[in-house]
Amino acid sequence: MSMLRSACAVLLGHTTTLDFTFKPFYHPSTNTASSLTFYLDQPSVPLKMKQKQFQHPHLSCQASPQDAVPQRNDELPVHGLSEMVVGVLGGGQLSHMLCQAASQIGIKVIVLDPQENCPASSLSYHHMVGNFDDSATVEEFAKRCGVLTFEIEHVDVATLEKLEKLGVDCQPNASTIRIIQDKYLQKVHFSQHGIPITEFMQIDDLEGAKKAGELFGYPLMIKSRRLAYDGRGNAVAKSEEELPSAVDAVGGFRRGLYVEKWAPFVKELAVIVVKGRDNSISCYPVVETIHRDNICHTVKAPADVKCKIREHATEVASNAVNSLKGAGVFAVELFLTKDGQILLNEVAPRPHNSGHHTIESCYTSQYENHLRAVIGLHLGDPSMKTPAAVMYNVLGEEEGEVGFQLAHQLIKRALTVPGANVHWYDKPEMRKHRKMGHITIVGPSLGNIESNLAIIVERKRLNDKTAVAPRVSIIMGSDTDLPVMKSAAETLEMFGVSHEVLIVSAHRTPEFMFSYATSADKRGIQVIIAGAGSAAHLPGMVAALTPLPVIGVPVRASTLDGIDSLLSIVQMPRGIPVATVAINNATNAALLAVRVLGVADDNLRSRMRQYQEEEKEIVMRKGDKLENHGWESYLHNN
Repeated sequence: MSMLRSACAVLLGHTTTLDFTFKPFYHPSTNTASSLTFYLDQPSVPLKMKQKQFQHPHLSCQASPQDAVPQRNDELPVHGLSEMVVGVLGGGQLSHMLCQAASQIGIKVIVLDPQENCPASSLSYHHMVGNFDDSATVEEFAKRCGVLTFEIEHVDVATLEKLEKLGVDCQPNASTIRIIQDKYLQKVHFSQHGIPITEFMQIDDLEGAKKAGELFGYPLMIKSRRLAYDGRGNAVAKSEEELPSAVDAVGGFRRGLYVEKWAPFVKELAVIVVKGRDNSISCYPVVETIHRDNICHTVKAPADVKCKIREHATEVASNAVNSLKGAGVFAVELFLTKDGQILLNEVAPRPHNSGHHTIESCYTSQYENHLRAVIGLHLGDPSMKTPAAVMYNVLGEEEGEVGFQLAHQLIKRALTVPGANVHWYDKPEMRKHRKMGHITIVGPSLGNIESNLAIIVERKRLNDKTAVAPRVSIIMGSDTDLPVMKSAAETLEMFGVSHEVLIVSAHRTPEFMFSYATSADKRGIQVIIAGAGSAAHLPGMVAALTPLPVIGVPVRASTLDGIDSLLSIVQMPRGIPVATVAINNATNAALLAVRVLGVADDNLRSRMRQYQEEEKEIVMRKGDKLENHGWESYLHNN
């Protein structure tokens, strides 16, 4: 049966011609079309018409309601991972990326947002235009969802609680949203569950604020209990005299305020935690968040902190989320203090800015895991598949068109950088400090990525050293070792392994040696080849300072034929491992480095197999020649 796909209409009394496309609206119970929905031939611009508003004696078209979507029918075939429709309150950038993840695994996501052209509108299965803080609208929206979740926690909790009583599945639960959306209640809840937090107290007037200042000291953090995010609702009073202006900055006491004792933090950390319907918990690697004007500016993954700090931060985050009800992704923001304490700052019950990097850097993004969690699917692997990643927020620098031009220039620079991934949210209005997109750069190390980020942000020029970070570092105590150590460089070049060659003296430049060894892994170095003669202290000293594998090359000196160097390298104390090779055999050191790298690099393993085959063929040809020509001829011609 053929069907009219498009048409051209001229409205009576007008000269404007409208081109539009027809889409059948199906009744879910019968799977038959009873009306046609038609759209202007412009992307995302529905032709809004009430029933019977457009009539023609020979053509009758009925516009279905804009918010009409096929209802779930268990008898219909399921083509995605789940037939459950996921409804999201809010259609901003988080929903935008949630819809992207949903499309990869065949999950239908519908969104409720007041803006017709919100970021998620073009990607969602359906976009219902309406306010997510309007009770009647949310109730109508919930009828179309198998599960209801959130892009923003500032919603009408009373409506959610009512819906839950009627059997609507809200994930996370309404009780969790009630706790989270009031930051004072957050503090009360987490303190009652033994989660480490800063001291806090509610204030109702200026006298209460002054008492808090006397109790906690200054600087004093003043916060609004509600609607405080992205720099809004927070103010710092550095003295009692600044209290009135700080209170005014957050909207006055009518907003509902509380104060927190200042946390003397050295770093701000965050952990994305995903909680399944079965209460299983999975945590993403700890990241460092860098804020400017109280807005997240940059996220570094993983955080450059000690292992025990990462473990403690993960434990605090996990315990905090365990105390809340419902499934989904939670972002736990933390303070790391000077004395190594981990203090919880706040929790968001949804995907979060600190987890954007997971799209490129982790095996399962926070968005896919949020969908898995709220639907009840098995949680995905949150571990990183890249050594490091940095997320940079593209914030509005200026209002209007000028702001768009500046952002587009930034993005164009990002497109020239290896490992850079651009995400543009397609927001229709540019405002200063507004989140318009983000850029995630993945690479071998944070140091290498930060150099690449400088190309984008500071407009530094791209050079070969920045583009390709060295994986192997060849060091020696003196240039007199270079004739031996050059064989290592030549071998690495043959295998296409990026490397650097440096002079690092354990005796003449001990400070530089210390700096070099302690920073090598942060620069992306994966293996160190250290050549040394005589006392040969360099390999062992470097091995004592770096977590990287060190291969020592004993270099023959003028006395003792390198035996002293060999014995010095192999006689390292327990706990300071140094691999070594034959005297002057830098070639083998490089080959060993290639094999170490090849554990996680299939291309290098393939090249090593090829190298071994070529070496075998060389030996076989020599054997054939010796056998065919005899040893005298062989020696004479060679």
